[in-house]
Amino acid sequence: MTYISLQTEHAENYSYHLHIAHLYGDLMNTYGDNGNILLLKYIAEKLGAATTFEIVSLKDAFKAEDYDLAFWGGGQDYEQSVVSEDSQRLHDELSKFIETGKPMLAICGGFQLLGDYYVQANGKRLEGTKALPHYTLNQDHNRFIGDIEIHNDEFDETYYGFENHNGRTFLQGDEKALGHVVYGQGNNDEDGTEGLHYKHTFGSYFHGPLLSRNPRIAYRLVMTALQQKYPDAEFPPFEDKFADLEDKVQVTDVKRKAEAS
Repeated sequence: MTYISLQTEHAENYSYHLHIAHLYGDLMNTYGDNGNILLLKYIAEKLGAATTFEIVSLKDAFKAEDYDLAFWGGGQDYEQSVVSEDSQRLHDELSKFIETGKPMLAICGGFQLLGDYYVQANGKRLEGTKALPHYTLNQDHNRFIGDIEIHNDEFDETYYGFENHNGRTFLQGDEKALGHVVYGQGNNDEDGTEGLHYKHTFGSYFHGPLLSRNPRIAYRLVMTALQQKYPDAEFPPFEDKFADLEDKVQVTDVKRKAEAS
């Protein structure tokens, strides 16, 4: 049974409303990924939109037309094994959600299971939803761990994060990277890519969470959902509402770089 995990208080006082699916939020919520939910809520409310986050988990129905935005976080291998078996039934609706251009963010395990398949550290192959064509291989006795910086040429934006993953993901077809690696390992430490960007779907290995350090991505996700649902409405640009938030993040990252050096 789906259930609400978080929603805006006094939603009747807001001009807009976003219904957001938190895929397997009761099972895949490690490494602080729930912080992504909190920032999506914060950004939406600042833009005048109340939010309802509904956890869609084992055996729950998922219909593309029921949600305005979707989030899928990371998880441990055991939880991913359980979710792998259940999530394959979501293929058709997830594909519809993605191909119609609705916004989605998938982190680490969610990123992996959104694709074709994922080979765990122990060599076991887990089938993904196959909503997208990327695949993930394992590596022997090694993980990619540490701070990472990438640059997205399309948006001319730099993103900062922390990666911690055994998987090596390879993009396929029309999939683009979220960015090219400035430092760190990224998707596979071979082709210089990190994450995924396809239509309005984004994936990444960034934990920590991703959105708190990169609020422009959160703004882009929320704005896409709002503009699709309320095409005649006007919303303020990022700089008018969230420049201070980004400034604080950049100061923190500068300090982190100085300490690391």
